[in-house]
Amino acid sequence: RRADEADTLKEVRALANRIKTKFGPDVIDYEEVICSALPIDQRLSLWSASDVLSVTPVREGFNTVPLEYVYSRKEPAIPGVVLTSEFSAINSILNGALRINPYDIQMAVTFMDKALTMSFEEKEARRSRDIEFVSSCPSGMWTRNVLRDLRDATSGTNADGSKNVCEEAAARMESVDEAAAILSTNSLEFPPLNIDAVTRAYKSASQRVLVIDFNGTLVMKEPPGKYLKREMLGTTGNKPPEIVLKALADLCRDPKNTVLVVSGDTQKNLEDALGNVPGLGLAHSNGACYSVPLPGETQREWLSYDLGVDWEAVKKTALPILSKYTARTNGSFVKLTHSSIGWTYYSCDPEWGALQASYLVPELERELSAFDVRFVTLKGVVEVVPRKLNKGLVVKKILEEVAGTTGGRPVDFILCMGDDVSDEKMFTSVFSFIAESNAASIGTDDSVMEDVSKDKSAPMYAFTVAVGKKKTHASYYIDSSRDVPHLLVGMSGGHVPISQSSSWESDGSGSRRDVFA
Repeated sequence: RRADEADTLKEVRALANRIKTKFGPDVIDYEEVICSALPIDQRLSLWSASDVLSVTPVREGFNTVPLEYVYSRKEPAIPGVVLTSEFSAINSILNGALRINPYDIQMAVTFMDKALTMSFEEKEARRSRDIEFVSSCPSGMWTRNVLRDLRDATSGTNADGSKNVCEEAAARMESVDEAAAILSTNSLEFPPLNIDAVTRAYKSASQRVLVIDFNGTLVMKEPPGKYLKREMLGTTGNKPPEIVLKALADLCRDPKNTVLVVSGDTQKNLEDALGNVPGLGLAHSNGACYSVPLPGETQREWLSYDLGVDWEAVKKTALPILSKYTARTNGSFVKLTHSSIGWTYYSCDPEWGALQASYLVPELERELSAFDVRFVTLKGVVEVVPRKLNKGLVVKKILEEVAGTTGGRPVDFILCMGDDVSDEKMFTSVFSFIAESNAASIGTDDSVMEDVSKDKSAPMYAFTVAVGKKKTHASYYIDSSRDVPHLLVGMSGGHVPISQSSSWESDGSGSRRDVFA
């Protein structure tokens, strides 16, 4: 390392002298400070006068200088820009910094130019991603956290003889994801959904149940970019586009229909997005609580399941652990719903967030082993939920209630749509309901489904639909959530103009595209 430092200093001195010789002695101020010997008052003066801080080592541990710079530029000061090396620890902490590879000279030049010419609005947005986290983590807290983590990592086995968190995390990362293993036996050879066929089946039915997932189906979900740290979490907006809201309202007005939207979100967020649609059934917290308004009712009555878990005791045990990981992971936060505790790292550095999640899950498993809970790991989220809870519970409950309160009319049309692994239980619940009622089998023709039921006068149409082609229990797929408005509007008897554009539609460059072109 001493040889590296000597070579680097020699090159930097030569560059500084060359610049001064060519452009004059006043264009650059060059000073060497060894081992952070600059007093804090001089550092703060330097940070206040600097528009950009560049910290680009090829290898480095934890450096607090960028945190100090961000804090010194908090409001009402004009925000600055931080350039960090992708090989530094601080890169995983500051979400608003520009990330560069110090070995890539052209990249470094490009990002330096971007930092110097950046608009005030972007500077302010980047500062807002970090300032709250930096302000709440003084150096004493960092020291305590590092010592605690070192103690945890070197403590060997736990008192009960189990492995420590690091060993458990390593074992987990080598294992195959449970959900992927379950679905890996399913073939990808299943047909795309024929929207015209669904519409014809819908119009011929007399008792219909529609179950639709919210995030990723009604509302388009944004995947976390590998290097882009997003300010928005999870979805492109709080509400579906107006054309979808109108289609849902039209479907709910039909007395033959029961429409249910299922979400893993909180009751407040779901009601804010869809609570004004008359007659629409809602289920939040992955189906733990649900509300199906009856005709003429204006006030929602929320019902919940008794899942046999003391949830207050679970929270008392889990929240201190989650708070510890939130403190070390900038951009993460804890999300509480009726029957779930979520740790969201969607807007963090993707690699750092995933690494922290790999340590979090085994620690939670060990501490919550006395409770009947399970752990759901999706992209950007770790959730603790009661073991008995899944979206299939509320789906089967609604199907059974509709079948039992329709004056002898059987349910003859089911549409169930979802986009991720948490929706798989909805699909299997549909199959279970059909098997138990012995109403029908599911065909696979692209035209209106062939009547294969015992009672030829009452065919049964069932469509389980995955958003995106993937390994799934669903019988059909659509390419993306962009196809959902087309399907809902078609069933409601509406018309989708070719030029109609949803609020989520953008090609990433700011231009708009037609939804159904």
